[in-house]
Amino acid sequence: MVDKAEKGVGRVWASENDSRRTGVGTFLRTCNLDELPQLFNVLKGEMSLVGPRPERPHFVGKFKEDIPRYMARHKIKSGVTGWAQVNGLRGNTSIKERTKYDIYYVENWSLAFDLKILFMSFFAIKNAY
Repeated sequence: MVDKAEKGVGRVWASENDSRRTGVGTFLRTCNLDELPQLFNVLKGEMSLVGPRPERPHFVGKFKEDIPRYMARHKIKSGVTGWAQVNGLRGNTSIKERTKYDIYYVENWSLAFDLKILFMSFFAIKNAY
């Protein structure tokens, strides 16, 4: 993102033709390389490889009031990738749908499910902006 990207527009999600993006940022996002720094959070034990994607605190406060069972997705650590993301629900997509997928993941977790999500993550480029 460009310097002071949210100045004037406030807190918003990135969109497909977002004028706040830089060329390098667009490349990193399209190739999912922007997620690599989060591996440090995994190594520190703050995140998991697979789990519901974290949201910015500003949005969590709003979603927990508006979306039933939203906070159930916080029962486990956030992940670098998740069931919602590999099914195309990332970026400017329905938070209600993402929450359904996240809760499904929390309630149906297994090692095999994690391995499936990790595999699918290599091919998940829909809504990568």
